Amino acid sequence: MPIDPGRAPSGEDAEFHVPEHIPVFPLPNVVFFPKTYLPLHIFELRYREMVADAVAGGQCVGMALLKEGWEDDYYGNPPIFEVGCVGRLVSVQPLTDGRFNILLQGLSRFEICEQLYEKSYRQARIRLTPNEGAVNLEPATRASLARLLDAYLSSSDDGHQWEGLLRQAVDDEALVNSLASRLDLTPLEKQFLMEADSLHQRARRLNDLLEFKLQERGGVKGWG
Repeated sequence: MPIDPGRAPSGEDAEFHVPEHIPVFPLPNVVFFPKTYLPLHIFELRYREMVADAVAGGQCVGMALLKEGWEDDYYGNPPIFEVGCVGRLVSVQPLTDGRFNILLQGLSRFEICEQLYEKSYRQARIRLTPNEGAVNLEPATRASLARLLDAYLSSSDDGHQWEGLLRQAVDDEALVNSLASRLDLTPLEKQFLMEADSLHQRARRLNDLLEFKLQERGGVKGWG
């Protein structure tokens, strides 16, 4: 049965509880962030079992990035980065052949304390690690991010898709995490952003990445 979209637990749904033990879904090219949404098509048998267990249990799935060299042991348990994001199942669509379409709502960063291999899919005992410090950016930091983003997107073929993003009524954390998730960055660059301990640090890292990519493209007129 479909699960109705829910609300994040941080202040919006304080009654929702993230279990200490969660299933982990590692992928080689996806880094999931809090306050974002992630649609996934689930087709491998072990991950079908994972979704079925999550629906019946804690309704959470932890997303983690596979480390380099994962191809040699993909169907086993190749190494993963220990900092990821736990998502709440807000929509589950079973398909006739046993596959699923699901939608995850990003709740919080987590750190893996222990990996468990008792089932066909990987599980972990986790510790939630929400960002430390202020939940709002300093005006100068947001202004710098806006300037760099405008310059970066003006030299991108898909820049029109981002027009007005910084003017939308979203809080700073949702804004920074959405940019980190959706911009054309490598998985390792996104993991670098994920592992920032505070919103300000993530924004500064994003600023630095955008500035570096602008310089790689040869800069823009008037840069510097």
